[in-house]
Amino acid sequence: MRYSIMKTARSTPQICPKEQAFGSRHNVTPKDPVQVYCRLRPMSHPDDISCITIESSNAMIVIPPESAINLRNGNQRTLLASFDHLFGTDATQIQVFDVVALPLIQNLLKGKNSLLFTYGVTASGKTYTMTGDLQNQGIMPRCLNVIFNSILQYQAKRYVFKPDKMNGFDIQNEEDALLDRKKDLRWGTSKCKGKNINREYDKTESDTATSSVSSSSHSDALILTVDQDNAYAVFITYVEVYNNSVYDLLEETEIRPKTMQSKIIREDSNKNMYIHAVTEVEVKSSKEALQIFNYGQQRRRVAHTALNAESSRSHSVFTIRLVQAPLDSSGEKIVQDKRVIVISQISLVDLAGSERTNRSKNTGQRLREAGNINNSLMTLRKCLEILHENQTQSTNKLVPYRDSKLTHLFKNYFDGEGQVRMIVCVNPRADDYDETIQVIKFAEITQEVKVLRPVARRLDLGYTPGRRQANNNFREAQNRLEKNGYAEAMDLELDLNLVYSLGGPFPSLEVKSAHDEQTITTLMRFLEQRIIKQKSLSADLQKKQSELRNMLVVLERDNISLKIENATLKVSSEEQKRKINTLQTHVCKAETQVDILIQKLNAANDAIRFLQQEVKNKDVVLNQKMMEKERTKIKYNNKIQAKTEKMNKELEDKLKQQRENLEAKMKNKEEKLNLVKQIISSDDPVVVNENQAPVVDGKLSPSSNNLQQTESETVNDLVSIPIVNPRYRRSKSADIWLDHRPQHLVPLGTIFQPHMSSRKSVNQLLDPKDITDRTSRYCLVSQQDVNGELETKLYKGEILPTSSGGAQVVFNDMECLKQTSPIPKRKHSGQTPQKERQPSPETSGLSKKLRL
Repeated sequence: MRYSIMKTARSTPQICPKEQAFGSRHNVTPKDPVQVYCRLRPMSHPDDISCITIESSNAMIVIPPESAINLRNGNQRTLLASFDHLFGTDATQIQVFDVVALPLIQNLLKGKNSLLFTYGVTASGKTYTMTGDLQNQGIMPRCLNVIFNSILQYQAKRYVFKPDKMNGFDIQNEEDALLDRKKDLRWGTSKCKGKNINREYDKTESDTATSSVSSSSHSDALILTVDQDNAYAVFITYVEVYNNSVYDLLEETEIRPKTMQSKIIREDSNKNMYIHAVTEVEVKSSKEALQIFNYGQQRRRVAHTALNAESSRSHSVFTIRLVQAPLDSSGEKIVQDKRVIVISQISLVDLAGSERTNRSKNTGQRLREAGNINNSLMTLRKCLEILHENQTQSTNKLVPYRDSKLTHLFKNYFDGEGQVRMIVCVNPRADDYDETIQVIKFAEITQEVKVLRPVARRLDLGYTPGRRQANNNFREAQNRLEKNGYAEAMDLELDLNLVYSLGGPFPSLEVKSAHDEQTITTLMRFLEQRIIKQKSLSADLQKKQSELRNMLVVLERDNISLKIENATLKVSSEEQKRKINTLQTHVCKAETQVDILIQKLNAANDAIRFLQQEVKNKDVVLNQKMMEKERTKIKYNNKIQAKTEKMNKELEDKLKQQRENLEAKMKNKEEKLNLVKQIISSDDPVVVNENQAPVVDGKLSPSSNNLQQTESETVNDLVSIPIVNPRYRRSKSADIWLDHRPQHLVPLGTIFQPHMSSRKSVNQLLDPKDITDRTSRYCLVSQQDVNGELETKLYKGEILPTSSGGAQVVFNDMECLKQTSPIPKRKHSGQTPQKERQPSPETSGLSKKLRL
């Protein structure tokens, strides 16, 4: 999309000479005294005693305490000090800014330089006044807010103005600036690499406006008047003067601040002092500027002293430089001429506090820093005193600016390159009286020093004022026409050169002498050019009037046709409205029916949800019952299992007891049989006494007592046997053996097995029915290991019914099967051990005994 712009004969700007455009320092201009303001810090503790009484809005009375040195020396007891304005302890940051700093920002926007520094003893509130905190912003952030609010819509794109490293700036064309923006965007960081400050590069001026408004707070809403036909850019620098050396706090270096390289103070072509190779960062919003300031603030040197927890050990200088240049005749691009650039700056200086060694208790490095701070402040005071002396006594003494880096840097301000203001911060405590007196005396000397009033640096290239706004309005009209379908809108031409401009201001009319023809000649030439331009403007105005008449005729014709078309459209529009009303009625009925159906559907959904909830509740109750039933089942199963185990244990105990009793009886019977066998095999006469105890060789046998005991037990056993039918007989063909075998029997593996034609095998007896159920004979098998030999015994008996309906087992036979290891033989014999079943004579004897 292309458009053309008409150019007139005055499209090339006529740049005035340097003396006429910017003025000269040597011209006779009025002088203004250095304005000094005083701010009292609130008491830190309620028990502190104040030595200052506020007399008025610009005066105060200082009353020395009894411990003061001046009182002991016999000096005046009270001191009346006056200032341009006095801020009490209840003064806010906004009040200080409006009175002190706001006029300096107005001068900055007009192209004038300014210097503002805070002075006072340590811990008197200098840094708080200059920077403030998050809740109460100080002078510096409020200055940034006002500047960016004022130039919000008129900022140039980034890198259009570029520092030339010689205290000046170059103007780049759009292509070069775009390359620099892309390069910086590719790296993604600002010049302060140490803090990784991310930037968003604005593609349009509206992006810059949005970022600036988001960082605004009282001063944030304040907007000052600026020239709308200029393009603006803001650059900031931040340095410190430490031990009489200048260090760049924004320098691109990874070196620790204590080992940074100091900078050199030089003089540019206009005799202005500047810091060589200092880092100048272009910022587009106050938020971005504060981020960079915080980065430099972290590198500034502070330390803990006895009077202040964070005492500044250096003088900090934060400089805001405003660069402005006029737009061309079309109001779109910046004039590509370095000579039209106007640079103004405001330096905000936070001086380190003066200290007395006997109070701060400094030693070593802190003592050296305090000495350099006091020396630089003393040099500043000395320079002001000599300036005052030269001005009052008409002397021409050399001012020792070069004795200190601080005074050398601000030499131009005191020589008339800007307005100077000072804020004296005072701590009203009685303990700080001696230091406060020195600060007030220095303020009195400063007030008497006068500096040249700065001259506004205005540029007049003869361009039409308001051309930026006219160009914006023209572009908006073109865009509107293009959206409405007028393709020829972009071919419209814009002419802003010959409108409301008759040239620059009148030359000087002051006639120095009666023969001063040069002034009259200059005025005549100026008036002739003005008359010629007036005629050309009149001709152009008549031409435009005729063109406007023709355009009005065409527009009137178009207006008539549009009226006819509009009437037709009104008729059709009314018909469409009637149809729309009818359709709206149908829609309302349909919506009513839909609402009724929705209500029914909601009711049905509520019923469904209610039934689903009931089903869920019943499922929960059913699950609870099932769980309760399962728990009851488990509970009863555990009880049954416990009872079963208890009964099994009791039965096992009974069987074990019976087995032990039977084994004891069998052992007694074996002893008796052995005794009988011994008697039979013995050749000695045997005599039986009355108790039937055998007597061998006239002596009672040792086992007679045991025999008597065994016979008595046998009689007792017979007595305890239930009454049975002794004549009870059963056919041998119907005999069924009850084979009672334990579970863990060792298999014999021999041919000697008990002969039982039919049998019923059990491992344990749990029920009496196991004995009485179709069985007539009983066999109990037991095994034991006797001296390494396996011995198996079979106790046999008959099952006889009792009179009570039960059964009685009467043992009448026992078989003993022993399995012994054969005597070891030679390997070549190849014989294997044999298992023998040898019925012992004891077994046969016991059988005979039981049968008897």
